[in-house]
Amino acid sequence: MLREIKTIVTGMTQYDGAGVKLVRVLGNDTVKAFDPFLMLDAFDSKDSKDYVKGFPWHPHRGIETITYLIHGDIEHGDSLGNRGSILDGDCQWMTAGSGIMHQEMPQESEQMLGIQLWLNLPAKDKMTKPSYGDITHDQIPLVETDAYQVRVISGEFMGQSGATQGKYVKPQFYDVLLKPDSVLELSVEKEDTLFVYVLSGEGWFDPSEQNLTEQRKALLFSEGDEFYVKSGKDPLRFFFLSAKPLKEPIAWGGPIVMNTREELNLAFEELRNDTFIKK
Repeated sequence: MLREIKTIVTGMTQYDGAGVKLVRVLGNDTVKAFDPFLMLDAFDSKDSKDYVKGFPWHPHRGIETITYLIHGDIEHGDSLGNRGSILDGDCQWMTAGSGIMHQEMPQESEQMLGIQLWLNLPAKDKMTKPSYGDITHDQIPLVETDAYQVRVISGEFMGQSGATQGKYVKPQFYDVLLKPDSVLELSVEKEDTLFVYVLSGEGWFDPSEQNLTEQRKALLFSEGDEFYVKSGKDPLRFFFLSAKPLKEPIAWGGPIVMNTREELNLAFEELRNDTFIKK
């Protein structure tokens, strides 16, 4: 059964961190429909004033954060002692688990273009040991044909394993560039949550070609085991994301996502008492 577009989400411009301008595509209003994907922030700017104030030290618990940078430079540090930079084509995959403090500080660049995705952790793994994953651009496999170029960040695409498989939730995450007047068809898991975020170009996600896509929108698809997309006269670039829904209760407070209000209150109490980071 072919997947059809069920919902189209248009993000809202917001300022986060110390004053970073971004587009919040997914958030509190979309958590049930897009389970297990909690949040998607998109950023695209050639004006450094939009982003250099960055995201100073802040906590996370109960989630994984995935930052994928097409262009730019983001310096990062965390309470595990990791330090480094996310550069063009790199991906940072951080498991906050029981609690981590970190900062993300974009540096002045010709263009800052990319996304940050928050992936929920199952209840049984909320308090897992924090960890940090540094995926450089050369570690991300590229699958190329006459029709497309696909960077396989996680999961598997056409038999090619991605840079990671995910340890807790195991998403399929691809950066897809579909060449003009080309078609991509995939067999997918019938009941997985599946959405795409259209970065640029135009195309159709149904063979009848009834609905032309719009840039900078997230398209959530109905259940089904077949995915279809056809590009128009220009290349179509989009992020493809799918994963099994957790179907668990969500208690979300700022940078912390737990299953109950009691767990959430405890996390903030531990922040106040300086017992948030587990030894």
